[in-house]
Amino acid sequence: MLYRLLADSVVVLHLGFVLFVIFGGLLTLRWHKIVWVHIPAVLWATLVEINHWICPLTPLEFWLHQKAGDEGYQGDFLIHYIFPLLYPENLTLPTQTALGLFVFTLNVGLYGWIFRKGWRKN
Repeated sequence: MLYRLLADSVVVLHLGFVLFVIFGGLLTLRWHKIVWVHIPAVLWATLVEINHWICPLTPLEFWLHQKAGDEGYQGDFLIHYIFPLLYPENLTLPTQTALGLFVFTLNVGLYGWIFRKGWRKN
């Protein structure tokens, strides 16, 4: 039970990181100092995607699920709804590269817009 809870927690953490990478630039409009965490996160995620590396959270998730005695990923809310977002079927290396470059470009554009517009004082 503990391993399953830990595995599910890592999945939620992983999804949170992905969402932060994609949308975290918007948080800088309100909390400017987040930029110092968000930019390295975007760079890390981009490198992982375009170099086809495995995120360290992925093997940890699988290991914890194995320790929990899970055979595959069936019957769990996280597995049905969150895993397909993180690990879509038919994800090819070119698609993975394109996704990484898209997220990077999206964030460069967002930061360009923010810096051109100028941050408002909180």
